[in-house]
Amino acid sequence: MKTIILEIMYILAGLVAVAAAFNALKDKKHPHPKETAAFWGIFGLIFLFGKYVPGYVIGVLIIVIGILAALNRVSNGSMETAEESERAKSAEKLGNKIFIPALTIGVVAFLVAQYIKSLGSLVGLGFGAIIASIVAILMTRAKVKHIPYEGGRLLLSVGAAAILPQLLTALGALFNEAGVGEVISHAIGGIIPQGNILAGVIAYCLGMALFTMIMGNAFAAFAVITTGIGIPFVFSQGANPTIAGILALTAGYCGTLMTPMAANFNVVPAAILNTQNKNRVIISQMPLAFALLITHIILMYTLAF
Repeated sequence: MKTIILEIMYILAGLVAVAAAFNALKDKKHPHPKETAAFWGIFGLIFLFGKYVPGYVIGVLIIVIGILAALNRVSNGSMETAEESERAKSAEKLGNKIFIPALTIGVVAFLVAQYIKSLGSLVGLGFGAIIASIVAILMTRAKVKHIPYEGGRLLLSVGAAAILPQLLTALGALFNEAGVGEVISHAIGGIIPQGNILAGVIAYCLGMALFTMIMGNAFAAFAVITTGIGIPFVFSQGANPTIAGILALTAGYCGTLMTPMAANFNVVPAAILNTQNKNRVIISQMPLAFALLITHIILMYTLAF
C-alpha cells in the first residue's frame, strides 16, 4: 500500500513539473521557452516514468538538464498572476488565515507518521500537500485549474534550484561510497588531540553544519561526517549514540539555515516573497543559526557523555 501511494505522489509531482513545461511554452514573452520547457519536461518525465527507465538513461537526462541550468537557459518568464490590487485585497480579507494551508501540511504529515506508522512521514507529507490544496481552494474560492498553473508558476519562479535536494542527496550517498568520510577522518585526526572529548564534539557539530552548507541537506551530510568524525572522535569516547547522533543531525540543520544550497528552505521563500536580495532569508537566519550551533555543542558535550 505504501509503495502504491508513493508512486501516486511521484506521479502528481511529475505532473506539476510537466505543467511548468507547458506554461513556459505558452509564455510568449519567455526568453528561453523551449529550453525551460525541456528542463521541466525531462524532470517531470523522470518522476512519471523513472521507475521503468534504465538508470544510465536517467543519468544522461540529468546531465542534459544540468547543462541547460549551467547555460542559464532555465528562467522564470512572465507568467501572469492576479493584479497587485486584487492580491492586496485578498490578503487583507484572509489575514493570518493564509497560513492555515501551510500549517495543514505539517499537521497532517505528523499525524500520519505518528498514528499510521505503516505509511510513514513521506506519505503523510504527500497527503498533507493534497489536503492543504483543498483547504486553500475552499478558503480562497479559487478554481481547481489554478492548482497546476500556480504550481508550475512556482517551479518556474524557483528555477533549477528546485532540483537541488534530490541531486545533493544522491551526491551525499556517492561521497560516502567513495570513502570521503575516511579522508575527513584522517585529516581531522591530525588536528584533534587524542582523547579530547570537547574538541571531538566541536568538530562533529561544526563538520555537520559546514558539510550541510556544502550539500544543502543534513541527511546527505550525516553519513559522511558521522563516518569521518562522529564514530572515531565522539562515539568511540563513550558518547551515547542516540543523543549524539540526533544532536549532530540537528546541528547540520544549523548549516541549512545558512546556505543557498538548501533551496527549499532559503531559495523558495525568497522567490515567493520577491525579495530584492535573493539571500535575504539566509541573512535573517544567520544569527539564530550560530546561536543554535553553539547550543548544540553544549548539549552534546553535557548530555551525550
